[in-house]
Amino acid sequence: MARAERTEIMQANAEDIFNVLKDYESYSEFMEGVASVEVLERDGNKVQAKYNINMIKKFSYIINLVEEAPNKLSWTLDSGDLFTKNIGEWLLKDLGDGTTEVTYSLDVELKLMVPKMISKKLVSTSLPAMMKSVENRAING
Repeated sequence: MARAERTEIMQANAEDIFNVLKDYESYSEFMEGVASVEVLERDGNKVQAKYNINMIKKFSYIINLVEEAPNKLSWTLDSGDLFTKNIGEWLLKDLGDGTTEVTYSLDVELKLMVPKMISKKLVSTSLPAMMKSVENRAING
Protein backbone atom coordinates (compact mmCIF):
# COMPACT_ATOMS: atom_id res chain seq x y z
CA MET A 1 0.00 0.00 0.00
CA ALA A 2 1.23 3.48 -0.87
CA ARG A 3 -0.33 6.67 0.34
CA ALA A 4 0.65 10.15 -0.63
CA GLU A 5 -0.70 13.61 -0.05
CA ARG A 6 0.60 16.98 -1.10
CA THR A 7 -0.72 20.51 -0.72
CA GLU A 8 0.51 23.46 -2.75
CA ILE A 9 -0.58 27.00 -3.46
CA MET A 10 -1.12 27.38 -7.22
CA GLN A 11 -0.99 30.72 -9.00
CA ALA A 12 -4.33 30.14 -10.76
CA ASN A 13 -7.96 30.35 -9.74
CA ALA A 14 -9.88 27.24 -8.66
CA GLU A 15 -12.17 27.22 -11.70
CA ASP A 16 -9.25 27.19 -14.17
CA ILE A 17 -7.53 24.39 -12.24
CA PHE A 18 -10.74 22.37 -12.04
CA ASN A 19 -11.23 22.77 -15.81
CA VAL A 20 -7.74 21.37 -16.39
CA LEU A 21 -8.40 18.43 -14.06
CA LYS A 22 -11.69 17.46 -15.70
CA ASP A 23 -10.22 17.61 -19.22
CA TYR A 24 -9.09 13.99 -18.87
CA GLU A 25 -8.46 13.38 -22.55
CA SER A 26 -5.81 16.12 -22.67
CA TYR A 27 -3.72 14.65 -19.82
CA SER A 28 -1.28 13.05 -22.26
CA GLU A 29 -0.39 16.55 -23.50
CA PHE A 30 0.98 17.73 -20.15
CA MET A 31 1.23 14.89 -17.62
CA GLU A 32 4.35 12.78 -17.76
CA GLY A 33 3.69 9.07 -18.10
CA VAL A 34 0.09 9.41 -19.31
CA ALA A 35 -0.13 7.85 -22.77
CA SER A 36 -3.87 8.50 -23.14
CA VAL A 37 -7.14 8.84 -21.28
CA GLU A 38 -10.45 7.79 -22.79
CA VAL A 39 -13.76 8.86 -21.28
CA LEU A 40 -15.90 5.72 -21.43
CA GLU A 41 -19.07 7.14 -19.93
CA ARG A 42 -20.34 10.44 -18.59
CA ASP A 43 -23.54 10.84 -16.58
CA GLY A 44 -23.87 14.33 -15.14
CA ASN A 45 -20.97 14.77 -12.72
CA LYS A 46 -20.01 11.07 -12.81
CA VAL A 47 -17.36 9.97 -15.28
CA GLN A 48 -15.80 6.61 -16.05
CA ALA A 49 -12.39 6.91 -17.71
CA LYS A 50 -9.70 4.52 -18.89
CA TYR A 51 -6.12 5.61 -18.24
CA ASN A 52 -3.24 4.20 -20.28
CA ILE A 53 0.04 4.80 -18.50
CA ASN A 54 3.61 4.31 -19.66
CA MET A 55 5.74 4.73 -16.55
CA ILE A 56 8.45 2.11 -16.02
CA LYS A 57 6.01 -0.30 -17.68
CA LYS A 58 2.79 0.06 -19.63
CA PHE A 59 -0.45 -0.51 -17.79
CA SER A 60 -4.06 0.63 -17.83
CA TYR A 61 -6.91 1.03 -15.42
CA ILE A 62 -10.47 2.30 -15.30
CA ILE A 63 -11.60 4.68 -12.58
CA ASN A 64 -14.94 6.14 -11.60
CA LEU A 65 -14.70 9.88 -11.01
CA VAL A 66 -17.07 12.30 -9.32
CA GLU A 67 -16.76 15.98 -10.24
CA GLU A 68 -17.90 18.50 -7.64
CA ALA A 69 -17.09 21.75 -9.43
CA PRO A 70 -15.10 23.77 -8.70
CA ASN A 71 -13.75 22.34 -5.44
CA LYS A 72 -13.38 18.57 -5.60
CA LEU A 73 -12.61 15.75 -8.00
CA SER A 74 -12.52 12.28 -6.47
CA TRP A 75 -12.17 8.76 -7.82
CA THR A 76 -12.24 5.05 -7.03
CA LEU A 77 -10.87 2.12 -8.97
CA ASP A 78 -13.22 0.18 -11.24
CA SER A 79 -10.71 -2.27 -12.75
CA GLY A 80 -7.16 -2.52 -13.98
CA ASP A 81 -4.11 -4.66 -14.51
CA LEU A 82 -1.83 -3.14 -11.86
CA PHE A 83 -3.94 -1.79 -8.99
CA THR A 84 -6.17 -3.55 -6.49
CA LYS A 85 -6.96 -0.17 -4.95
CA ASN A 86 -6.78 3.36 -6.34
CA ILE A 87 -8.66 5.98 -4.36
CA GLY A 88 -7.88 9.65 -4.50
CA GLU A 89 -9.02 13.21 -4.77
CA TRP A 90 -8.11 16.73 -5.74
CA LEU A 91 -9.37 19.37 -3.28
CA LEU A 92 -9.32 23.00 -4.39
CA LYS A 93 -9.73 25.94 -2.01
CA ASP A 94 -10.00 29.34 -3.66
CA LEU A 95 -7.94 31.78 -1.59
CA GLY A 96 -9.69 34.80 -3.09
CA ASP A 97 -6.59 36.44 -4.53
CA GLY A 98 -6.25 34.52 -7.79
CA THR A 99 -4.48 31.65 -6.05
CA THR A 100 -5.78 28.26 -4.96
CA GLU A 101 -4.75 25.84 -2.25
CA VAL A 102 -4.63 22.46 -3.99
CA THR A 103 -4.43 19.16 -2.14
CA TYR A 104 -3.89 15.90 -3.98
CA SER A 105 -4.27 12.66 -2.07
CA LEU A 106 -3.88 9.11 -3.28
CA ASP A 107 -4.13 5.67 -1.72
CA VAL A 108 -3.12 2.75 -3.95
CA GLU A 109 -2.40 -0.93 -3.60
CA LEU A 110 -0.62 -2.84 -6.33
CA LYS A 111 -1.35 -6.38 -7.51
CA LEU A 112 2.35 -7.08 -7.86
CA MET A 113 4.65 -7.49 -4.92
CA VAL A 114 6.62 -4.27 -5.09
CA PRO A 115 8.87 -3.28 -2.22
CA LYS A 116 7.17 -0.59 -0.14
CA MET A 117 10.09 1.77 -0.60
CA ILE A 118 9.77 1.60 -4.40
CA SER A 119 5.99 1.98 -4.52
CA LYS A 120 6.14 4.90 -2.07
CA LYS A 121 8.82 6.57 -4.18
CA LEU A 122 6.79 6.10 -7.39
CA VAL A 123 3.75 7.68 -5.79
CA SER A 124 5.38 10.48 -3.80
CA THR A 125 8.19 11.63 -6.11
CA SER A 126 5.92 12.09 -9.12
CA LEU A 127 3.53 14.34 -7.16
CA PRO A 128 5.49 17.62 -7.30
CA ALA A 129 6.03 17.33 -11.06
CA MET A 130 2.40 16.40 -11.69
CA MET A 131 1.10 19.30 -9.62
CA LYS A 132 3.44 21.73 -11.38
CA SER A 133 2.22 20.50 -14.77
CA VAL A 134 -1.42 21.06 -13.71
CA GLU A 135 -0.59 24.57 -12.51
CA ASN A 136 1.27 25.41 -15.72
CA ARG A 137 -1.64 24.12 -17.82
CA ALA A 138 -4.14 26.21 -15.79
CA ILE A 139 -2.00 29.34 -16.20
CA ASN A 140 -0.87 28.92 -19.81
CA GLY A 141 -3.66 26.82 -21.29
